[in-house]
Amino acid sequence: MFKPQYPTNPTPTGAVYPVIQPTAVIPAAPVQPQYSAPCACQNHNPAPAPAAPARTGVQLSTGGVIALAVGGTGVVLVVGAVLVSMFLAVAVTAGSLALLAVVLRSMLNNPPTNHR
Repeated sequence: MFKPQYPTNPTPTGAVYPVIQPTAVIPAAPVQPQYSAPCACQNHNPAPAPAAPARTGVQLSTGGVIALAVGGTGVVLVVGAVLVSMFLAVAVTAGSLALLAVVLRSMLNNPPTNHR
């Protein structure tokens, strides 16, 4: 009961591939490229690859700088307004809870008496 029972492995039904044994790699002598006979044009050297253009820094026009400044200012104002409104919501909630705690404390410490 406590001994595991493993299922029997079924016999293969598909194609059987032979196991390939690794062989040692023997380095050969380097192969020299074979060139055809030179032509009569006297142009045996390949043309040099064109040089990549030099990368320069970002160039902004005056209008681009102004647009960037206005956009950045807008983003700062919107993010600031959202953060301030979230802070005010937290502050109002905290103030309401503090007032509720004071009222509950005064009600529990001074229970009402029946005056008849």
